[in-house]
Amino acid sequence: MVTNYSDNNYLVLVGKITSEKSFSHEIYGESFYRFNLEVSRLSGNEDIIPITVSERLLNDLNLEIGKKVVVEGQFRSYNSYENERNKLVLTVFAKDIIDYNEEEEEDKTTSTNEVVLNGYICKKPIYRQTPFGREIADILLAVNRAYNKSDYIPCIAWGRNARFCQNLEVGTEIKIVGRVQSRTYEKKFEDGTSETRIAYEVSIGSMEIVNKDDSEVKSEDEQVG
Repeated sequence: MVTNYSDNNYLVLVGKITSEKSFSHEIYGESFYRFNLEVSRLSGNEDIIPITVSERLLNDLNLEIGKKVVVEGQFRSYNSYENERNKLVLTVFAKDIIDYNEEEEEDKTTSTNEVVLNGYICKKPIYRQTPFGREIADILLAVNRAYNKSDYIPCIAWGRNARFCQNLEVGTEIKIVGRVQSRTYEKKFEDGTSETRIAYEVSIGSMEIVNKDDSEVKSEDEQVG
């Protein structure tokens, strides 16, 4: 069976560029660059999402700060070794970037932040409740990529989805639709100091088990804005 990896991991973002592009890395002589994209939520808050783009796409692009663009691509992960520690780094890998045209888009209902992932649960989901009784489940999803690679994507489920996830076994294949979100947190160290960091994850809107009675469960709650 031929796997279409674009079906496993597909993402569309509409947002505003908030940083200059900077060199990220080079692979087989091809350079890649990074910039930040500000994507608005329905609540009025914003997510700041890192975008990685090949130099091949930059030839015809003007990525000036404040410009609004549409990014199509995949949500990917890679390991970074810092201070002898392994760190999971998440980024949006851009397959295409085009200028946002409000006149062309005003009649469309496309979400400004949507990601579709089809992958396998690789750690037992962690179910918990907030002090206010909000139900949450943390999931780590392994999404296959070409050349025997995989992306490991942290996901978060809410409400009924969270209760459903707590009973899922490692290895279960699921399909989710959600949005990429950023959040800040305080990393505390043994010497008593702390550092503000940014985490990225997929907030799940709907999900289904793949090839198992077509079971599907959708969130009862609105995603956190």
